[in-house]
Amino acid sequence: MSENAQSGRRTPSTGLRPVKRFQRAAPATGGRKPRRPKRTGWRRLIPTWRMSLLGLAVALLLGVGLFALGVTLVKVPDAHAAATAQSNTWLYADGSVITRTGQTNRQNVSLDKVSPAAQHAALAAEDRNFYHEGAVNVQGLLRAAVNTAKGAGTQGGSTITQQYVKNTYLNQKQSVTRKVKELFIAIKVDATESKDDVLSGYLNTSYYGRGAYGIQAAAHAYFGVDASALDPAQGAYLATLLNAPSAYDVATATPAGKQNAVNRWNYVLDGMVKEGWLSAEERSAITFPDVKDPQPNPGLSGQTGYLVNEATQYLTSNQVISETELAKGGYTIKLSIDPARQQALQDSVQAQLRDTLNPDKRKKDAAAQAGAVSVDPKTGAVVALYGGVDYVKHYVDNATRRDYQAGSTFKAIALAAAFENNAKTQDGRTVTPRTVYDGTSGRKVRGGKGTPYAPPNEGDRSYGQISLQQATDWSVNSAFAQLAQDTGLQKVKDTGIALGLPGSTPGLDPVPSIPLGAATPSVLDMAGVYAALDNGGKQITPWLVQSVDREGEALPLPVHKTTQAISTDTANQVTSMLQGVVSDPGGTGWRAKALGRPVAGKTGTTDDQKSVWFVGYTPELVTSVALFGQDPGNGAQVSLSGVGGIDGAAGGQFPAQIWTSYMKAALKGVPVSDFQTPADGGDSSGATDLPTAPSSPSATPSTGTGSNGGSTAPAAPTTPPSDGAGAGSGSGSGSGPTTPAGGSNSGGGGVTSPPTAPPATQQPTAPPTTRPTGRPTGRPTPSTGPTTAPTTQPTTQPTGGPDTPTGAGANAG
Repeated sequence: MSENAQSGRRTPSTGLRPVKRFQRAAPATGGRKPRRPKRTGWRRLIPTWRMSLLGLAVALLLGVGLFALGVTLVKVPDAHAAATAQSNTWLYADGSVITRTGQTNRQNVSLDKVSPAAQHAALAAEDRNFYHEGAVNVQGLLRAAVNTAKGAGTQGGSTITQQYVKNTYLNQKQSVTRKVKELFIAIKVDATESKDDVLSGYLNTSYYGRGAYGIQAAAHAYFGVDASALDPAQGAYLATLLNAPSAYDVATATPAGKQNAVNRWNYVLDGMVKEGWLSAEERSAITFPDVKDPQPNPGLSGQTGYLVNEATQYLTSNQVISETELAKGGYTIKLSIDPARQQALQDSVQAQLRDTLNPDKRKKDAAAQAGAVSVDPKTGAVVALYGGVDYVKHYVDNATRRDYQAGSTFKAIALAAAFENNAKTQDGRTVTPRTVYDGTSGRKVRGGKGTPYAPPNEGDRSYGQISLQQATDWSVNSAFAQLAQDTGLQKVKDTGIALGLPGSTPGLDPVPSIPLGAATPSVLDMAGVYAALDNGGKQITPWLVQSVDREGEALPLPVHKTTQAISTDTANQVTSMLQGVVSDPGGTGWRAKALGRPVAGKTGTTDDQKSVWFVGYTPELVTSVALFGQDPGNGAQVSLSGVGGIDGAAGGQFPAQIWTSYMKAALKGVPVSDFQTPADGGDSSGATDLPTAPSSPSATPSTGTGSNGGSTAPAAPTTPPSDGAGAGSGSGSGSGPTTPAGGSNSGGGGVTSPPTAPPATQQPTAPPTTRPTGRPTGRPTPSTGPTTAPTTQPTTQPTGGPDTPTGAGANAG
């Protein structure tokens, strides 16, 4: 309001009122600032920056304190006591001693006694930044931890200093405690020893295989020179061995192991070039070095070395223990080997094979290499193993090698695949033991892709229309080639893997030759497959280590998993058919009938007779026996024909004889039992399952196709394949329509002259109703085999299409 000067009255003012200013609140009593409002809700869970900083500082101080305490408390142990190897004790299943191993081959040398090339190779392989880093590579440890967490397996992240500490002061056990000790000791060692001293210690304590500790012993073991004379190629190879000593030993490794060794060797040399330790010109001129053959410990002579070697492979491949730690010794390893059966197997090979050989008079006899394995089908335990004539003379284990074809032993897998998958013939008939196939030699397989596959039978012999049972007894290739096609080649492969063959088995491909045994599994592998058939289709991977302990502490072993690979009825059906191979007097495995027990089995004879097999079983025991032809000079695969003075070679000869002799001893005193009967009663002697539109037989083999998925065939021959002698009558156990007059072409020393024109008689609609009771009374005298190749055999292998075989397969076995 304002006052009117003239009237004295007050009038409203038109101006703005003065704005009232906000003033800060007066300080609280004592001059303190007001408290911040308390945080509520989820914000209470977030630490303030002050709390975070304080926590970090405390953690750092605590970490530094604990680290200092660890460095102070962890002492560097006595290197000599920890690095000295002890002996390992190897036991049979009954606790008796097989042998003791573990003598240390070591000679320490100073670093100036190791060639620079070998030093640089070790650095290129294991730790290229060794001279420029501390004792611990944190980045490498983190990378290893991440890879291990991802399931990529145990990954290396250790420096050479850490590896030296592990080799010298600690054990190889993968544990947190050991790793923590390793880190602290490595730091102490790095602080007190020079880099040269650490590298020298590492090279002198590393394990290179062949019992060689240190680079000096390794140089002599592999190249016969001092460490000072190692050239870049040799040094790179020894550096390669640091990664996997036995697996990369090119003198004894598998083909895959040899290739891995070469790859690693190239990696080392390339690393040397990258680091400037080797010029590109020098690198290009380097070739893989010549490696000496190993010189086994005399204490590993005979079969002992094969047993120890196979047990070692089992332990290391299953990561029960590392090879380096095992080499340090102090372990007691009990095997599943039964000493009585082991001796029986050795005696049988000696009596049935080796005593008949005379390399001085017959050079061919020197090529014979035997391998055998016996397995308990219920547990998978290996109870006996024969690896060769003597480990110190022939270090390649014939029981586990995978470089010879399996031949017709693979036909058991083809049968299992057909029954398990309800296979049908090309005209729609379900495959059974009575199904009739065309047994004409060289007939073209129907239903495949690409160039037709047309395998010959042994001796180019044609059988006309023949039941699957008789084709099994007599091992007729043409029938089984069509059976595999009717089943599906991939299904045959898958069944083999399900029964226990490693998926990486060389030659195990879904090609037309697969049922004839083009793949090269080991004797042990095939024992495992047949054990699954004997065990009602339940597969257990064979094993031979029963227990391992060190200073009273037992090590965990792999669980022996049981898998239902095929149905029980399929397994029983295949077993029933394989009994005919033995019980049929014309069957290829007739010699095994002398065991006097129910026997099922299959022979195998490969192309050029480079390997011959017999894998057989009773309800109690499975045994696989093979004979390989190997040139004693260069190791090349050669024919076994002529070994033992026999013209020709077959699975029904030496392998079946060894098998029968061994099984008699191994099963002595064991009650006789019979196989389980399949759902159809196991009777394959009924009416054969003929094609829907059978054709009249012709006088000569034809390559035309018939309704049964094969060629229009002549009538079956009146005699089965002959081994040159033997007697017997009747139809055998199968449904074949003929009257056997002798043993198999694979049962003795070759074949008699094949028929030039089978009789032009009509195919019987049913085989004889009675099974013969007689069998050959004496060992056949082998006759001379054919001197010329079959004239009807295809001159070239198929070259086109996805089903082109990778191997020629097997002859009748």
